[in-house]
Amino acid sequence: MSYATVQSCTLSGINALPVTVEIHIGGGLPGMSIVGLPQSAVRESKDRVKAAIVHVGLKFPMVKIVVNLAPADLPKQGGRFDLPIALGVLLATGQLPEGALDHRVVVGELGLTGQIRAVSGALPTALAFSQSRVGLIMPEANQHEAMRSAHTKLYLATDLLSLYSQLKRKRLREVKRDTFASTELDKQQGLRLDMADVRGQARARRALEIAAAGAHNLIMVGPPGTGKSMLASRMPSIQPSMSDKEAMETASIQSISHTGFDDSHWGIRPFRSPHHTSSGVALVGGGSKPMPGEISMAHNGVLFLDELSEFPRAVLDVLREPMETGNISIARAARQCEFPARFQLVAAMNPCPCGYYGDDDIQCRCTPDQIARYAMRISGPFLDRIDLHVQVSRLSRQQMQSTNVQESSECIRQRVSNARAIQMARQQSVNSQLRGNLLDKYVQLDKPSQTLLDNASDQLALSLRAVHRVLRVARTIADLDALCDVESEHVVEALSYRQRH
Repeated sequence: MSYATVQSCTLSGINALPVTVEIHIGGGLPGMSIVGLPQSAVRESKDRVKAAIVHVGLKFPMVKIVVNLAPADLPKQGGRFDLPIALGVLLATGQLPEGALDHRVVVGELGLTGQIRAVSGALPTALAFSQSRVGLIMPEANQHEAMRSAHTKLYLATDLLSLYSQLKRKRLREVKRDTFASTELDKQQGLRLDMADVRGQARARRALEIAAAGAHNLIMVGPPGTGKSMLASRMPSIQPSMSDKEAMETASIQSISHTGFDDSHWGIRPFRSPHHTSSGVALVGGGSKPMPGEISMAHNGVLFLDELSEFPRAVLDVLREPMETGNISIARAARQCEFPARFQLVAAMNPCPCGYYGDDDIQCRCTPDQIARYAMRISGPFLDRIDLHVQVSRLSRQQMQSTNVQESSECIRQRVSNARAIQMARQQSVNSQLRGNLLDKYVQLDKPSQTLLDNASDQLALSLRAVHRVLRVARTIADLDALCDVESEHVVEALSYRQRH
């Protein structure tokens, strides 16, 4: 009777949780059973493990093998346990020396020929063991992703036989770190759409600049063809560069998603634009195996909802909580996962069913009752969570034919970056995240400004949440002007973006 253990891990959201793979080899009919709440892909690993071990010329014991994945109440999924199970069998049968896998964590999927294939979630797995004494053995196919965790002791393997040879000699080769250049980021920035392409729309451009500087939510309302989608698509071009922490969080979510990690997108703020037929699960995430939705894929970036009024009201209302908290908790019968979802919402919609209510050139054909029902498709609490409401009007013929050069995205981005740097130095967070005492501390109004805000709040019937959002926007406007104090003109401009159209 022989026994061996190998350390591995599984993923819950973007968090890696430790799993101990226990191998027991004893008498009985030949076969392998896997216990410890394995899902179908894990249960199937017994056939992959046996075929891989036999194919590379190693001995597979023709006795009863019991594999326990502890803790038993934690669901295990995917093929990442193939490699630790195979190495555990080799340890238990004496084909690998005792202690060969001490202080090692192993993940990897096996092919029938012994090839070690990539696993999902390599980056969050590597980050979990950053700054620790434990070494991580991973598939070589995950190299670029795993190496983004600069302080993880990393060992890469291409196939079972070569890894077996290294472990038998106890000479694992640690990966040498490369310096990641910024050429990809610079290339991506060069391909971005530019605000210089947008003609006119000075007020909408200003609103986008304020939104980018403070990470505020924004909605644009106007007739079709006025450039709402064009403006929204250029939001990433004026946003500041991502910090290393933000880049790690965003890449970790991509790593566990269906799309997977893409090294060329490292450091690029995501821009997600789901269709209005998307379900609530598609937006917030879910499924029997909880996966991140669009709001998590837009973490640290932009979630653009075009034709906002065409989204079902119930679908939009599921966004209300993550818009406030910056994360989404998905509960299922078997498990619960939490995904980060601190996204910046940019929305666009028409003012009425025909789209021309308030247009100076084309007469609206909608009745007042139709316009009212159209507006009621979006709940008041949802609109209350949007900081900036902007009316986008149709351009005149002279504006469309104008040859005046508009300000480029790079110029705007520089101002936005300066304002964002002021916020981080002052409060270590963007203005849209100011809450409670911090809001009172960093947004102090003089008496005339406070009186102005109180009167406007009564006239516009603003909720307390809306008043706080006005204060945050005013703080951002002051930061764009590089001023320490929030003045009356900043409050006035912030209030102008709370008028519903």
